[in-house]
Amino acid sequence: MTGLPPANTGYSNTPSSGAAAGQAPRGRGPIGWIRNHRGLAASVVLAVAALALVIGTQLAPKGDTVPLSVHNAGPNGARALAQILGRHGVDVHTPNRFDAALADLRSSSSPTLLLYDRNGILGKPQLAALAAAADRVVVISPRLDTLTALDVGIHQAGVVPDAVPVLDPRCSQADANAAGQVTGQGGFVYDGGTTCYRTAGTAGMLATSADRRTAVLGSTAVLGNDKLDDLGNAALAVRLLGASPDLVWYLPSLEDVTVTGHGKTLDDLAPGWARFLGPWLLLVAVAAIVWRGRRHGPLVFEPLPVVVKAVETAEGRARLYQDSRALDQARDNLRAGMLARISGKVRLGPGAGAEDIIAAAARLLGRDPAAVRALVNERPATEARLVAWSQAMDKLEKEVMTQ
Repeated sequence: MTGLPPANTGYSNTPSSGAAAGQAPRGRGPIGWIRNHRGLAASVVLAVAALALVIGTQLAPKGDTVPLSVHNAGPNGARALAQILGRHGVDVHTPNRFDAALADLRSSSSPTLLLYDRNGILGKPQLAALAAAADRVVVISPRLDTLTALDVGIHQAGVVPDAVPVLDPRCSQADANAAGQVTGQGGFVYDGGTTCYRTAGTAGMLATSADRRTAVLGSTAVLGNDKLDDLGNAALAVRLLGASPDLVWYLPSLEDVTVTGHGKTLDDLAPGWARFLGPWLLLVAVAAIVWRGRRHGPLVFEPLPVVVKAVETAEGRARLYQDSRALDQARDNLRAGMLARISGKVRLGPGAGAEDIIAAAARLLGRDPAAVRALVNERPATEARLVAWSQAMDKLEKEVMTQ
């Protein structure tokens, strides 16, 4: 495919003198000032971003995303249940540390404790202290270690099958019978004591100890905002947690990871010099921005003329056609280029059509116009035939040019 017409004889990216003369002097205006003071501009942007972050954090709506938290208004939170209990005269205490929870329990005459230790943080001494200080304990989806430490005769017995999304009380307990059906999806079942909402055998999603002081509920969905208004979920939750005027809603966190009951935060465990590490790192980052962001003067534009030979352009286009198997496109380009060159030889105007050029070339060579027309209008179906056809077209063009 070497007979392609040259698509471009060359180009240059050298800027014209008129464009150069019309450019504004460098260093003037806001853009020029920013270019010359990149370090200061970066520092200002960083300070504004930090201020916006602080303001946004302060103005953001308060709340959390902790599952079953009374401050969580999301689907897995328990804000709605806490408000319902408050309307029924129950004072809901929400301690965030073990010692605070123990103090809230000891300050009331007959408190109820809701314990949801989803990570199994509390140890046996802590659980024993909480159970002794509470008049009634409601444990939500406890882990095996938590049940073992409580030692109330209740044990894990599996999960609620997916095919049983709704559970019936199926027991003689007053709270369960008054509430009726509840959501069983994603729940756990327990054995021991008095069990309700059974799935198979004696295991149920609600289990109460023999002394009726400890109740184990194997579902967070019953108390959560998303399912609270379904079936008898709200009724069961209010009857389990609203029997006492004081409810201590305790969700142990990583601050309680200690056997002594006095948890320490990361701030407590960090050394004293760590508080200066953040400002120092910020100062180093700003210095690095100023150092690396500053350039050694303005950019220098140098004229760079580039000339591409026509033969290189033609060969490059031919390789592209070959890789994409664009036989028709290559054939049309070869045919159009040959007809344009022959048209100038036979002195036909720019408005001459292909038939006129073919007829004039046939007369000039003394050949049959039909044979010349068949050669020029042929559409090769293979690459080999395209090469042979292009060679025949090149030979025809050379014969016309030598006449």
